[in-house]
Amino acid sequence: MSQLVTFEADGGVATLTLNRADKRNALNLALWGELDAHIARIEDARDKIGVVVLRAAGPVFCAGNDLKERGVAAPRANYQASIVTRLANLPQPVIVAVQGGCFTGGLELALAGDIILAGESASFADTHGKFALVPIWGMSQRLPRRVGQWKAREISFTGLPVSGAEAARIGLANHCVPDDELEARTRDMARAIAAQSRHSVLAYKALYTAQADLPLEAGLAWEVFNSAGVGPDMAERVSGRFG
Repeated sequence: MSQLVTFEADGGVATLTLNRADKRNALNLALWGELDAHIARIEDARDKIGVVVLRAAGPVFCAGNDLKERGVAAPRANYQASIVTRLANLPQPVIVAVQGGCFTGGLELALAGDIILAGESASFADTHGKFALVPIWGMSQRLPRRVGQWKAREISFTGLPVSGAEAARIGLANHCVPDDELEARTRDMARAIAAQSRHSVLAYKALYTAQADLPLEAGLAWEVFNSAGVGPDMAERVSGRFG
């Protein structure tokens, strides 16, 4: 039986691939269970992993929740939401590479990333309203924090798709690239992050996360009083050993 989420680790880069392409990577409970287990594996690895990539097999990133499982009991309350939050809260930066459709639950999953790279075929949409649903996996909180309150309202109220190019323009995606370059651009960015000091990168993510909603003065104080200090690899890096 094929894995619904595959895991690879190479050179400090962990890659998670949604692998249900025949169902447009729709999020069923079995897929969530595998994703949860892989996230736990990354958490246990600590700084052996410097960056996480979330990508998808096939032409579609994720069609959203598998509505055929509506009414099927999840293993625990707030199951899917808790997994999205764990992904967002990983100490490592998370890069999400999106091609094709990225709809509703799939968009909520993508929004857990620190950096979103979109292929030109990418199409982002919040279709909760189409199905008389309301979000419980973070859409109403993470989308406005990324694109602003009023653009988020437009996306959610209308359900209309946002192209990869438009996503980059409004800040939903960091970059939009040709589809045939998406894998290479994602790999290059992941390797660039992995080549940095893990101490610094993980400390940066913790600082950015903690300060996201603080006023400037409080954020400046937080940075000073919660500094992780100098990393154990500083001397080697200053000496030029790391290039």
